[in-house]
Amino acid sequence: MTSWKTFAFWLILLTVSALFPATAQNANGGKKRVVVLGDSITAGYGLDPQEAYPALLQKKIDAAGLPYTVTNAGVSGDTTAGGLRRINWALGQGADVLVLALGGNDGLRGISPKQTETNLSGIIDKARAKKADIKVLVAGMQMPENMGAQYTGEFKEVFPKVAKEKDAALVPFLLEGVGGIESLNQADRIHPTKEGQEKVAENIWKGLQGLLDGKAAAP
Repeated sequence: MTSWKTFAFWLILLTVSALFPATAQNANGGKKRVVVLGDSITAGYGLDPQEAYPALLQKKIDAAGLPYTVTNAGVSGDTTAGGLRRINWALGQGADVLVLALGGNDGLRGISPKQTETNLSGIIDKARAKKADIKVLVAGMQMPENMGAQYTGEFKEVFPKVAKEKDAALVPFLLEGVGGIESLNQADRIHPTKEGQEKVAENIWKGLQGLLDGKAAAP
């Protein structure tokens, strides 16, 4: 190849590289990405971010030798409607797994369980529109009994229903073993302490590990 042809070849290659940058996975050091879409519990309200359960999940992933990095997309006060609005932004750098941990603020605000269901389904639909084979884990939420038996019952059923209809994995209750336990919650009795976050990470890990190592059971 003559010198001018060599120059032209590399010029074209550099131009194409600039127009079509590396994939998110390559830009992430060859690792795949887990995005945790949630609210203040996910964000680690009142704690150091490294004490929030997404960071603890990263430690479990590293210990298991799995090639994934975790992105904490938790925003305090967020609802499923907010998650629906920002899901495309949250997945902007690409994602292979979505942990959907929203709904708690819907319940505390008395939002219709049907609307919560519609929003959760919409989030999953948008995620799959960006990446058809993205794996999804739905983290269920429950409301205290003082919200009324009918409301709490309908609300609780939203999460397994969405997971089944959308062929997603399910963790029945994000705060299993944490909710209502004074020693594992901060003074507001809503947000987990450091020890509570460790328990939340264990709850999510039970559903997440199988998605990451390819041994997940059918939903």
